[in-house]
Amino acid sequence: MVWQDLIKDGYLRIYDFMKHTLTGLKQDDLNWQPQDDSNSIGWLAWHLTRQQDAQISSLMGEEQLWVKDKWYTRFNRPTDPGDIGFGHTKEQVKGFISPDIRILLDYQKAVSGRSIVYFTTLSKLDLEKELNEPWFQPLPTIGVRIISVLEDSLLHAGQMSYIRGLIQGKGWQKY
Repeated sequence: MVWQDLIKDGYLRIYDFMKHTLTGLKQDDLNWQPQDDSNSIGWLAWHLTRQQDAQISSLMGEEQLWVKDKWYTRFNRPTDPGDIGFGHTKEQVKGFISPDIRILLDYQKAVSGRSIVYFTTLSKLDLEKELNEPWFQPLPTIGVRIISVLEDSLLHAGQMSYIRGLIQGKGWQKY
């Protein structure tokens, strides 16, 4: 097994986990917040995909799919490629109206698909290239960034699952 297979497996799990968590939810469920200042399932699905799109696109040196493929129109959001949810206020999170499940999953599928194609182009030496981000010490590498995006995505997917459990109680997660 080569390292790309491991990374591919990890990134495909994001989509699979999201699909399992989102399937069967109603629109109100996607927008429900356990508390006034907490995230909704729909916001988390949008954010984890936005951060993956933005960060992997940056590594690739290419335009985000959010802009290139006009995903912002399907989400009824501004074009702003910098708006990925980091630093959102509780009012911005509360004001987020999730699109339907199909749009959330289709965007994740497109972003993950492009990410996986990108990973196949990388060599072991590419993974060791440092990023010009002096606010981090030590400087992150491409490999570190790929793992940090995966970690962030899986953490948010877990948060989505937790919120679904709050909505539906025990037993929803049967496979």
